[in-house]
Amino acid sequence: MAQRGRPPRLPAAQKEIAAYFGSLSRKAFTYNELENILWSKQDEWRLPASTTGGKFVRFLLEATSMREVSITPVGQTEIRTVTRYAWANATPYAVAAILEPKGYLSHGTAVLLHGLSDQLPHTICVSREKSTQYYKPDALEQEAIDEAFRKPERLSNALFAYDNFQFVLLQGKSTGRLEVGTIDWNQERLPVTKLERTLIDITIRPAYAGGVYQVLEAYRRAQPNISMGTLLATLKKLEYTYPYHQAIGFYMQRAGYTPQQYERLKSMGLNYDFYLAHDLRDLAYYPEWRLHYPKGF
Repeated sequence: MAQRGRPPRLPAAQKEIAAYFGSLSRKAFTYNELENILWSKQDEWRLPASTTGGKFVRFLLEATSMREVSITPVGQTEIRTVTRYAWANATPYAVAAILEPKGYLSHGTAVLLHGLSDQLPHTICVSREKSTQYYKPDALEQEAIDEAFRKPERLSNALFAYDNFQFVLLQGKSTGRLEVGTIDWNQERLPVTKLERTLIDITIRPAYAGGVYQVLEAYRRAQPNISMGTLLATLKKLEYTYPYHQAIGFYMQRAGYTPQQYERLKSMGLNYDFYLAHDLRDLAYYPEWRLHYPKGF
């Protein structure tokens, strides 16, 4: 027991520390985040100034429900295993969300979290943004579009294994976390793309949402809650080179949206023949959106 007038050591504050972490909506942490919590709560918990980050983390692992977890790279030798810290029954989604300090859940994982699918995929999508701005070419050429979309969609090789799940780390353009928010799911608060940004992302990279049929189902389920103003504003701010608005309009029409919802996308221009996804075979063509899509879709 500590002497009167002197701050107690870590074991004396165990209940307070455990109650604090148990009250948080965040359930997974980096080492630096735990260290910052120590510095911010040190006086409240009456801990000696000599309590280091290392001592604090060791105490959490030995005396509380905190556990050290490893996120292991798959088939990569140049990427190291990532160490994180999970509280009690933290889900793999909470752990995946801090794979990158500024990362967020996206694509098919965001589809799940927004309730746009009944599937529970074992791949969790995490996005990180490039540090530099994306350069947009002045003009497109039809031949360049055709050549690009004849090729397979580029897939990330930054894969990690954790607790029977696979994390895929996706690198996107610098957006300042445009339309990224939080969602409460299974008693955790998770960083995730908002509804309209999610629909845009899976239109661009359908492979990370289970393919074009799953993307269409997500559009169907999103219809009652979607804001066309937000979607259009987000799409314009993202400044993509390719005319993805044609694919978005096509999905909306096929999903049963009203013309009042999707007609505004046509004002963005229908200047090129476009594609619903990369490397499609046995194509049909829809003149209203100037779009190639799989026959039978």
